[in-house]
Amino acid sequence: MNIATKDPNLSDDGHGKLIEEFAVTNTDYYERQFKAIGDSTRFTLTFNLVAALLGPVWFGARNLWKWFLPFVAVETFAVVQITRGLWGDLAAPFLRRLDGIEKTLELRRGQLEAARENAPDKVATFENAIASLERAVEGIKAEAQAAEDTAVWLILGGLTVLVLVKIFQGVIANPAFEKRFTLWRSDRTLRAGLHPMQMAASASLALLTYVACAFKFGFPSQIEFLNGFPTDPAYQVTTADGIKAWMASAAISTEFFFDALSFGIKSILDALEILFVETPWPVMGGFIILMTGLSAGWRTAIFATAALAYLGYLGFWEKSMTTLALLGTAACISIALGIPLGIACARNQRLYAFVRPILDFMQTMPAFVYLIPVIAFFGTGKPAAIVATMIFGSSPVVRLTVLGLRGVPKSVREAATAFGASKSYLLWKVDLPLAAPSIMAGINQTIMLSLAMVVIASLIGAKGLGEDVLEALQYASEGQGILAGLAILFCAMILDRIIQGRRR
Repeated sequence: MNIATKDPNLSDDGHGKLIEEFAVTNTDYYERQFKAIGDSTRFTLTFNLVAALLGPVWFGARNLWKWFLPFVAVETFAVVQITRGLWGDLAAPFLRRLDGIEKTLELRRGQLEAARENAPDKVATFENAIASLERAVEGIKAEAQAAEDTAVWLILGGLTVLVLVKIFQGVIANPAFEKRFTLWRSDRTLRAGLHPMQMAASASLALLTYVACAFKFGFPSQIEFLNGFPTDPAYQVTTADGIKAWMASAAISTEFFFDALSFGIKSILDALEILFVETPWPVMGGFIILMTGLSAGWRTAIFATAALAYLGYLGFWEKSMTTLALLGTAACISIALGIPLGIACARNQRLYAFVRPILDFMQTMPAFVYLIPVIAFFGTGKPAAIVATMIFGSSPVVRLTVLGLRGVPKSVREAATAFGASKSYLLWKVDLPLAAPSIMAGINQTIMLSLAMVVIASLIGAKGLGEDVLEALQYASEGQGILAGLAILFCAMILDRIIQGRRR
């Protein structure tokens, strides 16, 4: 039989002191509300008038910031609608169009008078044009009047939204505050109380949002400052010229290093092209089918056979092998560098803290942007395409290697250390085998992302299936593009089955 011991903090007096420490103001009110909410297993309907009146300011002052942002957004919408209905020039967009049409109408009327005197055969043409323009003017005036008539509905709609959100704020305030009180009792690092700085910050942010949005949408032409960020186009030009000059200087000063790096990449690529392209197709096809069968099963090998037949019969065999050579070079280098880097990052938190922003940059920067510095330092061609593919696809193997090694149970490592395992033995016989599923997933993701770059890499001279897709885009050849895209898909599926099958 379990005997529940009573927490002294939950006694009537202690509970009241906790609420007084947490809420600071109106402690008797919050003590009653918290008791009513805590005693019920269902949602208890309460209404906090102060929270309803102050709105987001109250939620920000009480550290309920997750409610602050949506309430500010909804109230701003309501304020903007009311402002547009009261003072906004709703017909202005239509009247701006009307000015241009009226000028054209005056021009056509002058042309009609001239035609009546000098070219009677064109009178009917100008009369029809004038009639069309007059109908357009009347239509725009009707639209402008209709827009003006919606002012009342905008005001009513904004007031309705504002009242509804205020009611909701009053209803949700006490349950949300009680939930934070419960969390605060178990975690005293959470900020409690009512802080003047937080109230000032929430009030300032809410007021700034209301005023700025109201002027921007209610009086769009009154404050030019709100219509666009105050900047000077010369800033961008100067900065861009500085980056261009720096890259040109860096490319010249490091020409020897990048030439040597290109030579090393091209050597690996040439070896793989000999393996994939020059090897007789029956040998290469049989080797791929055998690997698929051993890794993922012989049913999958039948699919691989059909996919290879598709590549061969439709004339994509050589380009597919070229693509695999490019992919293999980028993937091999990425994996060879990524796994050791991941091991080092898993063992050194400071190194990973330095490397992780770089990996974030590599994954979030658009792939086309990689091509700009790559072309500057490597020129165009296959080595440049391989480097761009490596930048895009090498992040997963590093991240998942770190994740896998950090997921190794400490008890297993401690047991191995207790039996006298050295650091190298611990790495090769304990850490890497247990982290192998995660590492293999990283390898698979790196290969798949590298294959996704084949079309973009073709823009800078990479051959293969990406070239066919690029030509199809340039010349609107739908059939060629779909066939080449399916060839890339089949290559990806075969590689995925081989790698994933081995991981399983």
